[in-house]
Amino acid sequence: MTLATLPDIATQTHQRNQPLDWVGMQGIALPVRFADTRLSASASAGVNLDDGQSRGIHMSRLYLALACLEQQELNPQALRRLLAQFLDSHEGLSSAASVRIDFELLLKRPALVSPLSGWKSYPVTVEARIKNEMFHVELFVRIPYSSTCPCSAALARQLIQAQFQADFEGADVDRDSVLAWLGSSQGIVATPHSQRSEAQIKVRLLDGGSELPVIDLIERVEAALGTAVQTAVKRADEQAFALANGQNLMFCEDAARRVDEALRKAAWASGFTLRVEHAESLHAHDAVAVSQWRW
Repeated sequence: MTLATLPDIATQTHQRNQPLDWVGMQGIALPVRFADTRLSASASAGVNLDDGQSRGIHMSRLYLALACLEQQELNPQALRRLLAQFLDSHEGLSSAASVRIDFELLLKRPALVSPLSGWKSYPVTVEARIKNEMFHVELFVRIPYSSTCPCSAALARQLIQAQFQADFEGADVDRDSVLAWLGSSQGIVATPHSQRSEAQIKVRLLDGGSELPVIDLIERVEAALGTAVQTAVKRADEQAFALANGQNLMFCEDAARRVDEALRKAAWASGFTLRVEHAESLHAHDAVAVSQWRW
């Protein structure tokens, strides 16, 4: 027996006339092209279901449409065309569509002083939505950095001063003796505590942009903080990193304000929300600060 057509259960009507805000798929393996590199990504794709009479959407049409991202640069125009295809394939069913692309961006970073370099991975999420012909794109990036507590630094300096006073009480101090004392463990009796920290940035892009400014976003944030975590280092780089931390003492509030100021100057941003987390080495809890602009 030969069947002329296969049943399409999703097109059948049902008793519950209830529209749905979003229906789709997540965790779809997908190669994408970004910054002239082919990346392994994970995609989520979906549409709303305006027609409450319809039982479901055509998920296979969304899945197949994602293939267009394999051979072209990931940018706002490509995402807009993709979402338009989502809606065209669901004409009469849906008025809104969205896609989310998650990937790890590998950037080669030079050491601070030596000629060494190494790779650093940045988790990136690109989200695009279209509803009633209104289209916008958001970027989300996690950026690690180092932070040294200003309070801890001040307390350490006070202890060093007290030790200096105790060691040289009533003595005639010469330059060489002080230099030797400063270079000994007897002199530097305390050090400030620092911690690995993270900036979590979500930016909404201005309409009409032709690129996804992921690299510019990362570099703006790292420049504002001044203490990006390093890759390959020699002792000279480690010393330069210690100097950078000493010159960039910051509470989480300081870090959030620095990043906020840097992002407001980005010509491609229409709004953002940022969160900085300092994984405390003194406490068992973290210090957190959040800031938003036009969000």
